[in-house]
Amino acid sequence: MLIKEAESQRHVLAITVDNEAGILAKIAGLFTARGYNIDSLTVADITENHAVSRITIVTNGPPEVIDQIHAQLDRLVPVHKVVDLTEEGPHVERELALVKVAGTGEKRVEALRLADIFRAHPVDTTTESFIFEITGTPEKVDSFVGLMRELGLVEVGRTGIVGMMRGAQGA
Repeated sequence: MLIKEAESQRHVLAITVDNEAGILAKIAGLFTARGYNIDSLTVADITENHAVSRITIVTNGPPEVIDQIHAQLDRLVPVHKVVDLTEEGPHVERELALVKVAGTGEKRVEALRLADIFRAHPVDTTTESFIFEITGTPEKVDSFVGLMRELGLVEVGRTGIVGMMRGAQGA
């Protein structure tokens, strides 16, 4: 059965797991073995005693594939909870990027002007280049990087997406 591109939807999954060796490999293996793509993946320890981590995965697929991914993740022993932030309702997503831009003269001035508009901060500077730090939605980061391409983009490093539900409840 062919999956139509129009049926495919972007989903942000927040997965709470035991912080143990090999769990990330198990989860990535689950995606790989079934041919699911991971668009973004972030992992961080979230407890004071370092016992629990949160994995945020961005993936695409039709509802039945996302349901299958959710069910398979729930079955893994070190997984405590899987929340599809996209399905749960309003949530906040952010990504951090470091963007290196080389240039002199007017291109340098324009890079600084655009960085100010995007609220990107220079975290390193030389006479020939800047490294900007930008935080925001993936679309904001994409827009900033696209504009910097025209001004001398050298390199980009992105963290991947992290997300949380809005309101008082936790994921």
